[in-house]
Amino acid sequence: MRGALLMLAAGLASAQGVQELVTQGAEVYAKSCATGYCHGVKGAAGGAPRLASRGFDETYIMTVTRVGVKGTAMQAFGTILPRRDLMAVVAYVATLNGIATPNLGRGMPAAEPPRRVLPADAAKGRELFFEAVRGFARCSTCHAVDGLGIAVTTPIANVPASVGALRDLATPAVKTATGPGESFPALVLTQGARETKVYDLTLPPPVMRVFPAGALKIADGSAWKHSSVIASYRDAELASILSFLKAVVTPAP
Repeated sequence: MRGALLMLAAGLASAQGVQELVTQGAEVYAKSCATGYCHGVKGAAGGAPRLASRGFDETYIMTVTRVGVKGTAMQAFGTILPRRDLMAVVAYVATLNGIATPNLGRGMPAAEPPRRVLPADAAKGRELFFEAVRGFARCSTCHAVDGLGIAVTTPIANVPASVGALRDLATPAVKTATGPGESFPALVLTQGARETKVYDLTLPPPVMRVFPAGALKIADGSAWKHSSVIASYRDAELASILSFLKAVVTPAP
């Protein structure tokens, strides 16, 4: 009888552990995957395909999440996320495909790197940077920092010195793209002999668009302002975000 009770207790503890992992995975997914440009909320389709109810098994979910998909915006999160976060988001996506008790651990790295410990204000800034309730108005809609977010722009190399400098940040990479019947602020990804690929910054989240070569004229400069996409943050919140960035970003040489 005692042995049966111990087995039952172990089973309940295991089930609780899985649920905690899935809950953590939902949080990681909301911060790093559900951006609209990429996947949608709860595995719905966004700019990237639907993840829910696709019949994916755990091996496939783990492999794609770890190594990414070559030639697409799907990153290799195995080199970005801490081991626990990677396992958690895989467990969450598994539940979206009807796998109630994910069996994780296959193909995982043997050890998890130590988690970064941040001062209180920097930790608050980290939460604000990735805050899911802000929707597309959060910083991580366009920036990947400290293992989370979407790298629409190049990595942050130098942190602005003040909140004012952050709001008024110069954005020389943003150009003006003009095509038949439209003109919009754009980040140019590629300009090849066959096509031009850009991010349209008219509204958040940035939308990747592909045009035949020669269909767009790209001019330097734009009326687009960095302040327009961080308007949801108060100055005190931006000060905390700067504390976070100063703690984790390695300055460019």
